[in-house]
Amino acid sequence: MEPVRHEERRLSFFEKNLTLWVFLCIFAGILIGRVFPRVPVLLDRFSVYQISIPIAIALFFMMFPIMVKIDFAEVVKAGKTPKPVALTLFMNWAVKPFTMYAIAYFFLGVVFKDLLPGSEMLKSGETVELYRSYISGAILLGIAPCTAMVLVWGHLAKGNDGHTLVMVAINSLTMLFLYAPLGGFLLGVNRMPIPWQTIALSVLVYVGLPLILGYYTRKQVILRKGFRWFEEEFLHYLTPVSILALLATLVLLFSFKGELIVNQPQTILLIAVPLFIQTGLIFAITYALARWLRLPYRDAAPSALVGASNHFEVAIATATVLFGISSGAALATVVGVLIEVPVMLFLVRISLWTRRWFVCQSG
Repeated sequence: MEPVRHEERRLSFFEKNLTLWVFLCIFAGILIGRVFPRVPVLLDRFSVYQISIPIAIALFFMMFPIMVKIDFAEVVKAGKTPKPVALTLFMNWAVKPFTMYAIAYFFLGVVFKDLLPGSEMLKSGETVELYRSYISGAILLGIAPCTAMVLVWGHLAKGNDGHTLVMVAINSLTMLFLYAPLGGFLLGVNRMPIPWQTIALSVLVYVGLPLILGYYTRKQVILRKGFRWFEEEFLHYLTPVSILALLATLVLLFSFKGELIVNQPQTILLIAVPLFIQTGLIFAITYALARWLRLPYRDAAPSALVGASNHFEVAIATATVLFGISSGAALATVVGVLIEVPVMLFLVRISLWTRRWFVCQSG
């Protein structure tokens, strides 16, 4: 197979301004919810087994382009450099989920609890305190590591693109087995109802199905048109599909949450605080451990960036399926999207500033 030409990858205008588009979609969603309140309600009625068909379609198109980009042949090569892979897996699955729960509970369940009053009824019919719903959204973000955009973060930080690609593939596979049990455990600790069958189904539908279809699509396109056409043409047109699907989902999400945001705009800021602290903390711990393990900078930077970033597409999908499109958990995952791009760009800059710390760096 022809090697990947990572040197051409950079943030497009669309990707670079994702935060702006997110704000515009928030505004559009709020406007629709207040001016045409029956529209989102009508769309949400088209559902099968409590899964909204319009949302399911949008979520699938969020995930599919990401999975197509994964080259699973690179996973085999990971055994030659086990340290960075082991470090990233350790942080993503043994540390990050639990620090996310602890930080989210401390801020949303203790410090900001009186500022987040009230309760909500979930799609299951159960009533929970609103702050617990926000914590649940943070949990779902914390157990969903590594978005496809981390390929861009690693490249901008002048890291090892091969290592970043391997971690995207490995995390996608690992989520199939760990996301449901780990999510169910932490949601239980947070005293939220745990629809185990729905969790497992959502992982299979929103991770497993796009993963399988993405693998075969990649294989067939490369076989018939060649790798150069796949990377330079096919992915060029496919990449915006994921972001457009994400933005369409956000419009629907915020059309349900418009009244809350207009009446309590501070809610967004309060949810953002623990998410921001968690991102910075995981990056710092992973980066420090990488230096202690004497990893070269080109492996250390992607390891830290992969650990810090979140697969917000999976988190949004799961929160929507489990608790409903209008739930506090869904809103919390959307806040994760809101801060993702500016925070990760800031961490890329920190990586470049501190690359001299790694005396054994290569390249």
